[in-house]
Amino acid sequence: MRHTALTTCLLLAATALAGCDALGIETAPQVAAKKDAEAHAIGSGCRHAVRSIEACFQTNPKATKAAMFSGWKEMDQYMRDNEILGMPSETGSTASDPPATPADEADGHGQKAHKS
Repeated sequence: MRHTALTTCLLLAATALAGCDALGIETAPQVAAKKDAEAHAIGSGCRHAVRSIEACFQTNPKATKAAMFSGWKEMDQYMRDNEILGMPSETGSTASDPPATPADEADGHGQKAHKS
């Protein structure tokens, strides 16, 4: 009898824990992974929109900086490898920030090309 009660309790506990996924309850590691993935996507989007990583940090203070930088850097390399030009957003720029041209793009070493 005692063994049957213990087995029943263990089965109920296992069922309850498995039910958390079915109910959509996220665990702490799942929440952290989701936040990192969102920050990574924000960084990628910032690079594609020709925004500096510093501007990306300032406009997204709640996102993790390490994941944001990782996404920015990954997108930068992808854009260089595939010769993709950035697409600056019309709404995010100010009057003092002229739209980037291909000559304004980085020279491959993370530095802006200087005009002679």
